[in-house]
Amino acid sequence: MRSSEKNTHKDIDKRPLAGIRVLDMTRVFSGPWGTQILGDLGADVIKIEQPGRGDDQRRLGPPFLLDRSGQKTSESSYYLSVNRNKRSVALDIKTLEGQEAIKKLAEKSDVFIENFKVGNLAKYGLDYENLASINPRIIYCSISGFGQTGPRSQQMGYDTAIQAMCGVMSVTGKPDEEQGGEPLKVGLVLSDMMAGTYAAMAIQAALYARDTREDALGQYIDISMFDAQLAAMSHQASHYLVSGQIPGRFGNGAPSVSPSNAFRCMDGKIVIVAGNDDQFRRLCNVLDLLELVEDERYLSNSMRVVNRHSLHKIIEDKLRINTKTYWLKILEEAHLVAAPINTLDEALADPQAHAREIVRHVEHISGGTVPLVTSPMRLSRTPLDRYAAPPTCGQHTAEVLEELLGISR
Repeated sequence: MRSSEKNTHKDIDKRPLAGIRVLDMTRVFSGPWGTQILGDLGADVIKIEQPGRGDDQRRLGPPFLLDRSGQKTSESSYYLSVNRNKRSVALDIKTLEGQEAIKKLAEKSDVFIENFKVGNLAKYGLDYENLASINPRIIYCSISGFGQTGPRSQQMGYDTAIQAMCGVMSVTGKPDEEQGGEPLKVGLVLSDMMAGTYAAMAIQAALYARDTREDALGQYIDISMFDAQLAAMSHQASHYLVSGQIPGRFGNGAPSVSPSNAFRCMDGKIVIVAGNDDQFRRLCNVLDLLELVEDERYLSNSMRVVNRHSLHKIIEDKLRINTKTYWLKILEEAHLVAAPINTLDEALADPQAHAREIVRHVEHISGGTVPLVTSPMRLSRTPLDRYAAPPTCGQHTAEVLEELLGISR
């Protein structure tokens, strides 16, 4: 981890979206995840929040960030995870003054993004038609649970419900016939993350289209968690569409590769994947199980998939005679794919995480420091090298209003 660092913003910002302004009226997770991606890429993200209340995500704790004296702040870890590289402006959209200020900011912005209930911003004059009449170049992105059209468009969307509806839970967990077998949700807000990521990609595509087409106009983007999650079902959806067979649950196994699973050693489990015949042959050699290479049940990956249960038992019986550390070392030396099943503290302590500078500490206005998981995007000529702490509610109101609108507070 790097020591505490402070961004002065005095040098030239080389990030690829530097100069792009994003007016962010999203809350909780999907929208903030998407706008954080844009902020990491260099966009000036202005987060509009309700005065005195702010983003509801701020209160989704514990844990909460500690200030310099070790006291809890009002900033939850949940909020901190998706709001770096933004400026916070507190404006009340229920007042004419707040609405006019937002419209004026939109006039000076490239992107407007929101995740309110479908149609809700129209009553404040902040819908696409109104803002596009003020700024025809604006890219307006709406994120919702189910999209702007269709019979479910007015329904609220929460990640657990979207995972359940879109089939994620149906392919996650042990099969019904095994002890503890039942559908499970993924341990992340997966549909929120997918919707936010697709939103960030669509916004960049729309910016490129605007700036390379003769009309130079913005456009409207409709992103839904439901659509994004179904799209992310990927090979599982293709499996069903091609074969008509409903994909099942395989626990830690893979439906189309074997061996690929968590295997018990003397002191716990590790993951092993042999993705082709050559890797399977080398795995058998390391485990002193070369007779399996000629066993007709395991001659090809397809056969190994069909006979996965017997193969799993044979491999696990061998692994049980020694420790996780022993087998991981032996398998790594043989250039085979094997991994420990880490907790998050172990994952972040991995030498690879240190080498890639995955965690940085930046100064927070509370006087303490906030640890951030950095962006995974590594660009050589336009590096993502600036990380500003997630703002407190309204932290930049005076700064932004004076800078962009000439309003002093």
